[in-house]
Formats: sequence, C-alpha cells, structure tokens
Amino acid sequence: MIRLFKHYIPNAVLLLGLFDLVLLIIAGDLGWTLRARQIGMAVLPIQTRIPQLLTFAATIELAMIAVGVYGATSLQSLRHAAARLLVAVSLGVIFLSAILFLMPAITLWRSNLLYSMCIAVASLIALRILLGKTLGGQVFKRRVVVLGAGARAARLKALAQTPGAGFVVVGYVSMSEPARVIPEAIARDAIYNLADHVVLLNASEVVLALEERRNALPLKDLLRIKTTGVHVNEISTFLERETGRVDLQSVNPSWLIFSDGFSSGRMLSSLFKRLFDIAASLVLLILTLPLILVTAIAIKLESRGPAFYRQRRVGLYSVGFDVIKLRSMRQDAEVDGKAVWAEKDDPRITRIGRIIRKLRIDELPQTWSVLKGEMSFVGPRPERPQFVDDLEQQLNYYAERHMVKPGITGWAQINYPYGASIDDARQKLEYDLYYAKNYSPFLDLLILLQTIRVVLWPEGAR
Repeated sequence: MIRLFKHYIPNAVLLLGLFDLVLLIIAGDLGWTLRARQIGMAVLPIQTRIPQLLTFAATIELAMIAVGVYGATSLQSLRHAAARLLVAVSLGVIFLSAILFLMPAITLWRSNLLYSMCIAVASLIALRILLGKTLGGQVFKRRVVVLGAGARAARLKALAQTPGAGFVVVGYVSMSEPARVIPEAIARDAIYNLADHVVLLNASEVVLALEERRNALPLKDLLRIKTTGVHVNEISTFLERETGRVDLQSVNPSWLIFSDGFSSGRMLSSLFKRLFDIAASLVLLILTLPLILVTAIAIKLESRGPAFYRQRRVGLYSVGFDVIKLRSMRQDAEVDGKAVWAEKDDPRITRIGRIIRKLRIDELPQTWSVLKGEMSFVGPRPERPQFVDDLEQQLNYYAERHMVKPGITGWAQINYPYGASIDDARQKLEYDLYYAKNYSPFLDLLILLQTIRVVLWPEGAR
C-alpha cells in the first residue's frame, strides 16, 4: 500500500486509477477529434486542448471515486464495476455540462462530450475485461508471515480470506504460545534462522501477533528480519492499515500514545477546514432552501406536529449543542423523553420520513450548525447525551471521538451502515478513531466524494 496524506491506498487501486486517467484523456481527445472531423473542422495538435482534456478526465475520475468504482466489490466483479462506471460517467458529464455553462473555455462542447462519454465507457470497461481479476487477485497482494498462532493470528487468517483483502499469509510461526489455534503454524524451535525462513518464503512483511507481549518479544529475530529489508509491523498498526479502522480488540493506550497520528500541528488544515465549512454551508443553505421548505410542508401535511425539531447532541470536547433536523418520525416517537435507538423498519418513521432519511434530506438543516461552528461537514456523528453516557461506560476510548468536531458525514458513515447496538457503536467508534488519528484535508475530500455513493445506494439508513 501507498500512504498518501496519512491515508493508505492499495497499489492496485492507485495503478488502476492512473490507467483510467490516461484512458479518459485519450477518450476525451478522440471524442473531440471525431466531432471536429464530422463538421469539417481542422484538427489542431493535442496541446491546444490540454485544459479541456484535463477537465474532462479529472471530473470523470472524481465521479468514479465518488460512486465506488475503486471499491473492493468493483475490483472483484466486472458487472458491479460496469454499473458503477455508467453511473460515474453520467454524473461526470452532467457536471461537465454545468462547467460548460459557467466556464466554457476549459471544457469540451456538448457534442464532444457525447462521443467522449461513449468512448470512455467502452475503454474503461475494456480495460477491466483485459485485466480480469488481476488487480483483485494474488499479483498485487503482499506476502505476509505472521509471528503467532493464537487468537490474534486467527483474526489475520480470517481477514486474509475476505474478498478484496490486500495481503496473503504465506506462513505462521508459533512463538511458544499456550493457546495455539493455527494448526499449520511452524514452531519457532523448528526454525534455525527465522530471518532466512522469512526470506525463503519471499515475504514482504512480518506481523507480530503474539497473545502476550510482556517479556516475550523476540527482539533478536525481529532485528534480523528488519535488516533483511522486510517490513515488521505490530498487529494493531497492520489492522489499522488494512481495515481503515483502529482495532479496539488489539490496541492499548501506549500504542495510541506513541503511534503516528493525533497530531496537534493542524493549524493550517484546521483553518482550511473551517473556511471550507463556512463557504460550503452558505452555498448549500441557499441552494437547498427550496427543497427544505417543500419537505417541511410535506411533513406538516402528513402528520401533526412541527416540521423541524431540536435535539441535544454532544459536540467537540463533550460540549452539548442543539442540532436542527427535519422531523422524520411521529411527534410522539419519544413520549416519555427517553432516548431510543432507531430500529430497522422502525414503525415510528413516517412515509415522508422514510424517503428523506434514505436521501439524507433530513440532515440538511444541520448545515446551520456547520455555519455556526458547532459541527463540520466531515467528522464523527454527534450522539445524544443519554447514549454517550452509556457508551462511555461500555466502550474504551469512546470519549476520544469527541476530540474532533462532529460532522454531517464521516468515515464511519460511509463505511458502516446505521447501527443500533453496542456492537454497532463499537464498529463505528473504530472508524471514528481512525478519522481522528489520520485526519487530513485529503481524507475529508475522500469522505465528501464517497458520501455521494451512500446517497445513491443507501445502506441501512434508519
């Protein structure tokens, strides 16, 4: 994997993205050339239309990222990839038409776009047919040796077998652990030189997955492995990279303290984030005001009660604030005032409420909280005080998620469907901690783009 602005990107995804970018530039130029020849226009050298081609390629590429073209499922399934590609190119062309209206000098004409769109779809699908499952197969997977044969090693074994996993385990070494659960593991005593063993397996990485590390670290072995050029990682760091989560089962306070992340040197990026929040919230409030008003009227017509409601939430540094939302439940949803988790097919949700929850329209008034500075567009979901009190009692490190400003969308929201249990809250906390630990404007941009995928293909919205 390549680490870009503190976020890991699989080599296969990065390579495919570069191939796609080149193909999009070629498709844009072919579309322009075909249309020019069709109308009898002289075909000038390609350098005369570089801005237009780059605008076309960059816009379609961003749309592809937004709808999940580079997700694990798309790398494994051609049908899934083709469907997402069609949606991405269509969205890109719609956006390019808007750019043409605002800045006609830097984009292709509409007639060019039609040709370029068709060529782009055909060439992008052809590339995936040509590569087959190579990008999602063994070729780009890292070869890993696991030191350990207990429950932690078993977790790595299960993770390696999931579709889209970026690594393959080529060997397990049992380090005299009492609870051995990996039968194929080789005992350390049976290996004369562990560093040679790792090199013979052609491994690129060794992961330390011991059940008990106290006075048990094989320092000499790890040093020799490291000096051969093989990466050595602790299981918590490895899982964070592979899953995009901070694994609560394996982390300890010292790992959180000494590992890279949670940097306080964020003055410039925090300023950029706040300026973006102000500008974007003003624009979004102005653009969506008619939609908010129409939805409010529909809510009033369907059920008694106010169209908007205020709800207390926990924000930055555990300071409470009131969030405004469009009402999607009956007015008597919580008649006793006690907070209740939303359930699947919750009977308290109205017909209008079910629609606006799927499309995330009920979240739009929260833009006001963003403008006031109580929230950001991207961050952990703000929870109700009653839930926070319970979760802080039951989940380690839950309070740490309040060290960043809450958001309308976030890393947990785009990676995990809505949950209404302690286990769901734990999974979402792992994503929230990853975001807090690895925050960057690049990660914010990635989350904002992929929120489009969540809106287009809602999963578990309640």
